[in-house]
Amino acid sequence: MRFFVSILILFTSMLHSDSQELALHEAFREEFSDKKPTFFHYGSTGRKVGFKWKSGQPAQTEPESKVLSLKINPKDEAGPGKGPEFISKKFTHFGTYSTRLKVPDPRAIQPNVGAVVGYFTYHNDEEKGLSEVDFEWLLADPEVIYVGTWTGESGKLKRIGRTINLAKGIVYSTEFRDDHFMQREDLTGLQNLPEKIEAIEGFDASAQFHTYGFDWHSDRIRWWMLHPTTADTVVLWDYQGERGIPQHPSKYRINFWHTDNWSVETNPLSLEKPKKRFELEVDWMEYRPF
Repeated sequence: MRFFVSILILFTSMLHSDSQELALHEAFREEFSDKKPTFFHYGSTGRKVGFKWKSGQPAQTEPESKVLSLKINPKDEAGPGKGPEFISKKFTHFGTYSTRLKVPDPRAIQPNVGAVVGYFTYHNDEEKGLSEVDFEWLLADPEVIYVGTWTGESGKLKRIGRTINLAKGIVYSTEFRDDHFMQREDLTGLQNLPEKIEAIEGFDASAQFHTYGFDWHSDRIRWWMLHPTTADTVVLWDYQGERGIPQHPSKYRINFWHTDNWSVETNPLSLEKPKKRFELEVDWMEYRPF
């Protein structure tokens, strides 16, 4: 009898541990109006300095709005973990993700800066591999947006991605990548919708706050933004394919970091270490599970 009781206690403990590890967020909206965010915690493997983040700060161009301020540290090394990053306290899964943010504009000071703003989900599971859905902006050209996913095991990662110039209405690429086999494949049909993007005249991710989001389903992912003038939903990519859609829970994140090996589509020289404390402003982040 004592043996069976011990087994039951052990089994219950294991279930509790798993549920704690994979505790999922319910719907939430983080307004960043207080000094300490409610649903996110700070993370960075770079230098520990206080100026890298502040919550509840008045926005530079909208003093009535309280925002999360993330500043890049010129002394940090290159890499996505080195810059300031906020990570959800619990896991998120299939659902609608959205944010309102304004990326920095370093061009007058440093046109060839190598710096990335990432808005994404990310979790690398030892058994299931990587689960990542992302938006990214390279500051050297804030007309360009990168969207996509990463899946697969470490060393055998796979990417579906689309690169768009919204100001010019150009889709530079929509492709599947398998880095392990050095494979690249242009995507077509239902994996390449919409095939064309209508230009948003004067679009500049650093000129004002914009609302961006993605709908992560088990069998499709739709990346979108709200038109800055009409507030209509602009579909950037509605991907429907058998490859590249993460299936397991992830953590919801925002970060800002220096890259020395990824230049923006329109400027191959944009790899310089940042010279100033350029500032990313995040008005809010929201998650609505399906």
